[in-house]
Amino acid sequence: MKKKLDSFIKRNKTLDEICSPVFFRLSDSSDKIKLETLLDSNINITVFDELIGQLEELVKSQNPRIKFTKESLNEAAKKYVGDTQFEEYGVWVYYPWATRLVHVLDEKEFVYVRTNRNQYKITPEEEELLAQKKIGVIGLSVGKAIALTIAMERICGEIRIADFDVIELSNLNRIQTGVQNFGIKKTVAVAREIAEIDPFLKVTTYPAGLTEENVDDFFLKDGRLDICIEVCDGLYTKIFSRQKAQSLGIPVVMNSSDRGTTDIERYDLNRDRPLLHGLIDHLDLNLVKQAKTNEEKVPYLLPMLGVETSSTRLKASMLEIEQTITTWPQLASGVILGGGIVTDVCRRILLGQLQDSGRYFVDLEELIRDKNKPDPVETKLILSDSITDEEMLEIIKSYNIPELNGQILLNRLQVEELVKYACMAPSGANIQSWQWVHHGKSIYLFRNDIYTAGLLDCKKTTMINGLGAALENLVLKAHEAKLEVISEVLPDLDENSKLIAVIRFFDQVNPEYAAKFEAHVCDELVSTIPLRVTNRNIVERQKISIDRLLPLKALAKTIEGADLILIDDEKLMDEIGEVTAKVDRMRIMHKGGHDDFHGEVRWNENEVNTLLNGVDLLGTVDLTPTELAGWTVAKNWNVINHLNEWKLGTGLEKLQRKNVASASALGLITMPRFSNNDFFNAGRALERVWLAANKDNIAVHTCSLSTLIFNTLAYADNNGFTEYMEKEAWELRKDFEKLFSLDASKVDVLLLRFFIAPPPKRRSVRYPLDRVLSFL
Repeated sequence: MKKKLDSFIKRNKTLDEICSPVFFRLSDSSDKIKLETLLDSNINITVFDELIGQLEELVKSQNPRIKFTKESLNEAAKKYVGDTQFEEYGVWVYYPWATRLVHVLDEKEFVYVRTNRNQYKITPEEEELLAQKKIGVIGLSVGKAIALTIAMERICGEIRIADFDVIELSNLNRIQTGVQNFGIKKTVAVAREIAEIDPFLKVTTYPAGLTEENVDDFFLKDGRLDICIEVCDGLYTKIFSRQKAQSLGIPVVMNSSDRGTTDIERYDLNRDRPLLHGLIDHLDLNLVKQAKTNEEKVPYLLPMLGVETSSTRLKASMLEIEQTITTWPQLASGVILGGGIVTDVCRRILLGQLQDSGRYFVDLEELIRDKNKPDPVETKLILSDSITDEEMLEIIKSYNIPELNGQILLNRLQVEELVKYACMAPSGANIQSWQWVHHGKSIYLFRNDIYTAGLLDCKKTTMINGLGAALENLVLKAHEAKLEVISEVLPDLDENSKLIAVIRFFDQVNPEYAAKFEAHVCDELVSTIPLRVTNRNIVERQKISIDRLLPLKALAKTIEGADLILIDDEKLMDEIGEVTAKVDRMRIMHKGGHDDFHGEVRWNENEVNTLLNGVDLLGTVDLTPTELAGWTVAKNWNVINHLNEWKLGTGLEKLQRKNVASASALGLITMPRFSNNDFFNAGRALERVWLAANKDNIAVHTCSLSTLIFNTLAYADNNGFTEYMEKEAWELRKDFEKLFSLDASKVDVLLLRFFIAPPPKRRSVRYPLDRVLSFL
């Protein structure tokens, strides 16, 4: 059986490149002989002769006022042929790939009958004009629907089609063809289908796709193209086909099949108009040819395709590429709609009825929708007014805090220098929730709750952690200035506390309060404060000697109750990476966490320099182009909600896995209790560890939000988790506790990544001093 099958397969392969029909006009004796020879040599040919029906249609169309009966119409059709032998009338068309012989009207009458239903949406005069036009189609996925619709509507006299690919099983969700065409060139399959619709329509194929070698032929051979339709996947082809069209003054039309997105570029009216409406003007097009990987192509493709204006389902699907799917999804409905849109646009361009360029949308989901369908959910940021000087002064007076014996008054310059260094501390999402007041002889530290987190700041413990780090800096700077310090942190702080600490200064230790003075534990770290930086670089993992790590643990423990659990075992770190990656994914997929993400990320230079807070995504986060694209798409909650519905989103785990994979060691800061006071003190421990690490050229990054999420899970009054998400979170929590050997005596505060890396290209911005410091 195999030999027999192989022989048929081999024989059929000889037909794979054939896509033009053969014409036999039996009024020509040579054609008659050729047809007889063909029929004698191939007994498997199927013959179709429905010419009488075509003649009846022809007669009826030419005589619209006559009401024919079935019999009179048949008689009129036979009379129309006259003395010509019936088999000699018209033309016999042979389709070699299908071994079918079909009897049809000859070209003029065939086209007249076939397009008769176009009138007067297309007038006879317009038909004559369109018959002279030439249209090129590059890419035959969406392009196949376009080419076939153009052929059916017959808005041109020649179609040129270019694609290097073959028909595959996965194409059949959107390309209308049969399983018998697997392995056949797309150009061949499309040319055959057009020939079976209209054997007289000229089709020129470019089965190698559009290349630098054939581009002149494609655009110019046997007459210049009137329109170029570019719907291919190849980045370089997209660019250089437009450059060619622009140089020749040929309009370009593109459709992406999502939301009916259609681009019109009228280079015939303005050869100086920028490619793709200027969307890629900021990119170096000379480098396009060198772009081989997705990372190199993405900066060009995203603005071309218009990701910001894509449907939410397509955006959500984008986050699953190389996770659960291999490439962009397309639907037959969108592809076929695109065929109709582009054909309509091209017809109007060719007839001079459409002059404009631009990007247009025919979004059926918006046009045809339930009247009571709720509007998409928007991201909400909970913002409060900044605490005022009047409010802070009233709070200070309400506490009636006394001066202490020996307390000294600092001058303005001294206060400004201390607070400047304090504000160099890290804070959650660089929110900088500190507000400082110099009143009397003391400096007062307030928490300025201008922003309320939805997931990552359970009972305000994250923000107060940053205030503790700021106080640590202030104390170190004061010690450098030969000042002694008593910092009084208010007891029983909670999420409603505004005044956090009072700081007093002395020129020497007063024995009366000796136990209250700040110890000189790590004064040498003050010089590192201006150099301390969050380093989010992704690098290859390098080993750090345990002798360099253990002093960090010892330094953390100089704060009462604080500890730093260090892990440098690679296998264990990778397991932690898996757990924390899943938790960090949940941060984006939790509505409150997504609100936090939206509130803390700064997406461009203008946002960075205007807001002066948050995370500078482009400047401080080490992202590849595809990762940046993913996070840009993730801004939209409706996109993320699709992932929630589908229970997907693993692509959101990728960055945390990379973070941990580049870590030399991980460190978990813990405290005995979940309280504002403990987390304030944890901030001081954090800053000591961070400064010491940076001083030793060890990079530090608070690499995971998992600890913040776990605290919300465990301690929040309403954690906002869905039932499915909460169940997963508790399972991950158990794994996390096991990996770090945690028990009830330890509450985790922050997870740190220690590693060796070059400095980041940019530092986080800070508020100006006069915004966070008041003299009252």
